Amino acid sequence: MGGDHGPHITVPSAVDYLRRDPEIDIILVGIPDAIKAELDALKVQLSPRLRLHAATEVVGMDEPPALALRGKKDSSMRVAINLVKNGEAQACVSAGNTGALLATSRFVLKTIPGVDRPALAAALPTIKGHTYILDLGANIDCTPKQLLQFGVMGSSLVSSIENKVAPSVGLLNIGEEDIKGNEIVKCASELLQNSGLNFYGNIEGDDIYKGTTDIVVCDGFVGNVTLKTSEGLAQMLATYLREEFKRNLLTKLAGAIATPVIKAFKRRVDHRQYNGASLLGLRGIVVKSHGSADNYAFCSAINRAVEEVRGGMLRRISEQVAELSDPSECTLKENTK
Repeated sequence: MGGDHGPHITVPSAVDYLRRDPEIDIILVGIPDAIKAELDALKVQLSPRLRLHAATEVVGMDEPPALALRGKKDSSMRVAINLVKNGEAQACVSAGNTGALLATSRFVLKTIPGVDRPALAAALPTIKGHTYILDLGANIDCTPKQLLQFGVMGSSLVSSIENKVAPSVGLLNIGEEDIKGNEIVKCASELLQNSGLNFYGNIEGDDIYKGTTDIVVCDGFVGNVTLKTSEGLAQMLATYLREEFKRNLLTKLAGAIATPVIKAFKRRVDHRQYNGASLLGLRGIVVKSHGSADNYAFCSAINRAVEEVRGGMLRRISEQVAELSDPSECTLKENTK
């Protein structure tokens, strides 16, 4: 029911994905009349592979998370997450209110033993393909221990969906040298070096799009600013490109000739193929779709959830976190709060 378009996008996307993957079943959770109206428009009937689970409430996109958590216990979001908790579903995909989804998921599913806080992780395109960055906003202030856990969870995510034995982990910093950064980042770097992960070391902002590492670790404040800046830059470049090709008759002609190249470029950087931020560290799989997602983008979010289930991501995170020794001490002074 969530997102800018609600069932008008989520229902057709679910139907399309079922046609692509014959091994998947989907449960549509929400207001029955709204969902059935979309199914009727598509001339699709409910079946064992496409079921409807009713909910009587909907969380608004701007609704405070605390209010949604306490006051709407039969919201489509809460009901869907409960299905994961009860084992009736293996993953939840939502385009709804991000804060409410984070709060409800953490309250209902709880965190995996050894994980202090869940983190949001998503893929970004790079010269070499893509990289995963976390946290993207679930945790504004983080301790070195939590940044270490993010590295472990990110490594488990990449291992499970890309079958990489030892994906590389980089710690986002203002320089590559060990002396750079604040005390939290310095201490986190030391913990990551001694963690058994394939830790590359400190990386800078330009390393993200160079594809220097498979995983980029940072706190939620830095990660969210990085993500939003990247989205803004991409929009600016696309606008500039359109304006230049429309400047005069000659540039319009050049644009027509360059159409195949432009289309290929758009496919490579199309953010929709990377839609779907994974909420890692919970005892269940939850994927957050962008609220403005179209059909193609929402299918990408569903696919992300499917990949995580098939790759055994929850098991991998649990095993890797359990193997961590308690990083209770750090040779660098930990300056948190």
